[in-house]
Amino acid sequence: MLTIKQRDAEGVTILDLSGRITIGQGSAQFREAIRQLMEQGRNRLLLNFADVSYVDSSGIGELVSAYTTLNNQGGQLKLLNLPKRIKDLLRITKLLTVFETFDDEAAALRSFQ
Repeated sequence: MLTIKQRDAEGVTILDLSGRITIGQGSAQFREAIRQLMEQGRNRLLLNFADVSYVDSSGIGELVSAYTTLNNQGGQLKLLNLPKRIKDLLRITKLLTVFETFDDEAAALRSFQ
């Protein structure tokens, strides 16, 4: 089960994610949340992974898809507070070089300026 809480800071939409981003409900829920934000013209997104326990290949696919779509529309998607397991997964898949990642929310917000 995935829980998504939305908040805004300094013109950036922050999504606090909690739970698992996996094939089926989790990745579909994640995709829908990103789609709705883009429809609202919110294209500066910071995804907070502090409470995400697991991401499978479907979740990684959704992440890459969201990143690509936002980039193509002049937006930005950055990652915050990646747990070691997810950071390792992104390192193995070479995606850690694609995504900007942060351990500090204030630094992440400044990077959007």
